[in-house]
Amino acid sequence: MRTRSTLATFYVIVTTQAFSMIGSRLSSLAIGIWLFQQTGSVTPLALVALFAQIPMILSANVAGLIADRFDRRLVMALADVGQAVCSGLLLLLFLTGNFRVEYLYILTFLQALAGSFQFPAFTASVAMLVPDEHRTRANAIQQLSEPVGGLIAPALAGILYGAIGITGVILIDLFTFSVAMIVIFFSRIPNPPRRDSGEKVSLWSDLTLGLRYIASQRALVILLMLSTTLNFLGNGVDAIMTPYILLRTNNNEVLLGTLLSVMNAGAIVGGIIISIWGGTRKRIHTVFPAIILLGVARMVYGMGQDPLTLGIAMFMMMFFIAMSNAPIFALWQSRIPVEIQGRVFAAIIQIAMLTTPLGQALIGPLADRVFEPAVGAPGWAAFSPLVGSTPGSGIGLLAVIAGIGIVVASTICYLNPTIRQMEEDVAEAAQTAGQPAA
Repeated sequence: MRTRSTLATFYVIVTTQAFSMIGSRLSSLAIGIWLFQQTGSVTPLALVALFAQIPMILSANVAGLIADRFDRRLVMALADVGQAVCSGLLLLLFLTGNFRVEYLYILTFLQALAGSFQFPAFTASVAMLVPDEHRTRANAIQQLSEPVGGLIAPALAGILYGAIGITGVILIDLFTFSVAMIVIFFSRIPNPPRRDSGEKVSLWSDLTLGLRYIASQRALVILLMLSTTLNFLGNGVDAIMTPYILLRTNNNEVLLGTLLSVMNAGAIVGGIIISIWGGTRKRIHTVFPAIILLGVARMVYGMGQDPLTLGIAMFMMMFFIAMSNAPIFALWQSRIPVEIQGRVFAAIIQIAMLTTPLGQALIGPLADRVFEPAVGAPGWAAFSPLVGSTPGSGIGLLAVIAGIGIVVASTICYLNPTIRQMEEDVAEAAQTAGQPAA
């Protein structure tokens, strides 16, 4: 039964996760700045992002099954432990002078693998902690944890990086991980009721349950096809955001931190608005206009040649992401049976992120070997009025192309009658399966 006590538990966990996110962002920014300054190439940063995504795709089914079969509180706590161990090993490499980029890729992979078990466990726990009428707001508040970290961390990263170095920043990351782990370990998160039909279910059937549930929902299949397209277009460009901004601002680290803070302020404002407003009655009519406007903002981001334009575009990008994400998660938390939500949400993320590694693997070589070298070359005059002819303009053109793709793909999907009626279809499917329609 969801009570004020469980709601309080939800908010405490979200708050400490935001605190942990600040540490993680500090560490990530410090390493990103260090890598770009040492190599002068965007490819290593794109590869770090790639190795951070692969575990979610490979381990999602297992992570979802564990989230449904075991104590979700313990799963989240152990995930924090695993991530903290990786940060500790990274710190040791820097302290002993044995750091190599290859080791960073390995530790990034292992840290992301541990984190992949946390997402389905916590996302599935929301339905047990928060009543349906509060879930859009709760999801909006949950999603604020990352941008809050993104708002505070960039403003501190430049100062701390210069004052205590990269090892000091990683130590802060370890401390914030510890706080989050302790809070989760001592929190009480209700587990869903277990439904035992008396039939023996094979491990393979359990592992693929999430995928089979998705396959039974035609609207979700279409929506996930869109998500894989959007993630391919957007996440690849985002992987090289730090070098892009440094190139656009003549390697100004202070402006880098300021712009990243402004960007995450957009997510906070969007999250606050959607948490208060709750979105339109049919949530899909909040989701798709926000995604389309996100594509427009990405186009402006690619065209931005001054800090003001970049700041406005980055603010709006995160604003519209926040406005679209919370309603769609609330929709499915309301309809998916609580005892299988871990597996279904893991499968959703697995499919949605399927093309992200490809985008991140391609973006570095495309920027370093094709688009940036093309700036100022014969034929670039056709693009210079749009994105300029200074360093970073090639990456800017990639961002514009991604933005156009997002607008076109999301508009086509929004016009599909199956998507526009998806809430009614899902409610009907839930009632057929014997689940209460919220």
